[in-house]
Amino acid sequence: MMTIPQQIITIGLCIAGTMATRFLPFIVFNENRKTPEIIQYMGKWLPTAVFGMLVVYCVRNVNFLTGSHGLPEFISIALTAAVHILKRNMMLSITAGTVCYMVLLHFVF
Repeated sequence: MMTIPQQIITIGLCIAGTMATRFLPFIVFNENRKTPEIIQYMGKWLPTAVFGMLVVYCVRNVNFLTGSHGLPEFISIALTAAVHILKRNMMLSITAGTVCYMVLLHFVF
């Protein structure tokens, strides 16, 4: 169990780390300088790569030979992709896929 001074130090370090990650980009890449090409490239493609990695993570343990054969997962992935293509809203597409998966898992399969 942490003592009160340890808790205060831990909270302070969390605050400092959070503030550093929020303010550092504005200090390093101020409006007077052009943003480097690599940062622009990462800003364009990193969200898609993270989304792809989440899909792989979510289906890594799906067993195609037993149970529902991965149907709830792949139906939900297809719905997520369709909603994202139609609406271009990451939060909406993730929510739709999650709700679809929960409904399929608990009420259908």
